[in-house]
Amino acid sequence: MAIEPVAELTVEDIVAASHGEDDKPVEGVAPSRLALRRLLRNRVALAFGALFLVIVAMCIAAPLWANHVAHTDPYKNHLTDKIQVGGKTTDVVAPDGVPIGPTWGGRFFLGADESGRDIAVRLLYGGRNSLLIGGAAALLTILLSILVGTLAGYFGGWVDTIISRTLDIIWSFPVLLLGVALGTALALQGLQIGPLEISGESLLIPVMIIGVVYVPYMGRPLRGQVLALREKEFVEAARAQGLGPIRIMFSEILPNLSSTIIVFFPLMVANAILLEAALSFLGAGVRPPTPSWGTMIGAGVDKIVSGPHQAIVPGTMLVLTVLALNVFGDGVRDAFDPRAKVRAKG
Repeated sequence: MAIEPVAELTVEDIVAASHGEDDKPVEGVAPSRLALRRLLRNRVALAFGALFLVIVAMCIAAPLWANHVAHTDPYKNHLTDKIQVGGKTTDVVAPDGVPIGPTWGGRFFLGADESGRDIAVRLLYGGRNSLLIGGAAALLTILLSILVGTLAGYFGGWVDTIISRTLDIIWSFPVLLLGVALGTALALQGLQIGPLEISGESLLIPVMIIGVVYVPYMGRPLRGQVLALREKEFVEAARAQGLGPIRIMFSEILPNLSSTIIVFFPLMVANAILLEAALSFLGAGVRPPTPSWGTMIGAGVDKIVSGPHQAIVPGTMLVLTVLALNVFGDGVRDAFDPRAKVRAKG
């Protein structure tokens, strides 16, 4: 009895049989594209991200509102001015010291403070300062965290010991307490680094303070990731090819930290804005009369009975900004989580 030869099957035949004649093989998706698809399906995170962009756009447009609508600036006093509200002439600041409330018109849209300054104008300019400090401090934190985390995790030994103990010292102090101590000291004396001299009233002071005190909160997780990555096969292969430590860190390790850095960034911005507001509220951040949400809340608390809008308005803006960043940051974290249950369809 003759045995018929069995036809040899190719890989294409097996794939076609498993998917059917009309189905196409599943294409691989890059992790970054997969994360983007997950994020685009998270409508709550996108909505709060859009809210944050609206707040940023409003603060950027502060000069337009001040020059063409309110016709004032964030520092000008209007103690003796009178305006028309509902057809009646009203003092901006009453003789008993009570400022005008929201007019919902062009001038003094959100009312005035005890010095007769337009709260809407100061709110927008204060938002520019708070967002600038928060974003710059978060960038400084990320840069320092990448530097110390990568060096400590890759080299280990005495380098890791020195960096880790330094981070532990910073970690041991409460963030607000350390920020107040540094802010008070630098506000009185300023800061001089070689030929560079920074005034105590400069916005760079809170940027540097906030940027430094948050380094352990990001540097330690990055160090742990680098400790794991330096033992991977692709790092060993790079060493075998003769690549030096600096090139390995930049070309092999840092790209694998990108998802962690992206997840941390919006959360660090939110924390930095909140800490700036707390420091300014306590007098260790932005120095009056420069506006920020923290200084406005601090000044408004003293007038909470006679002019509650002075504290409520900047407080509401601060809450909305931090809430928007935190919700969006949670959405970014979920998008980069490989265990996320959201399906990414083509």
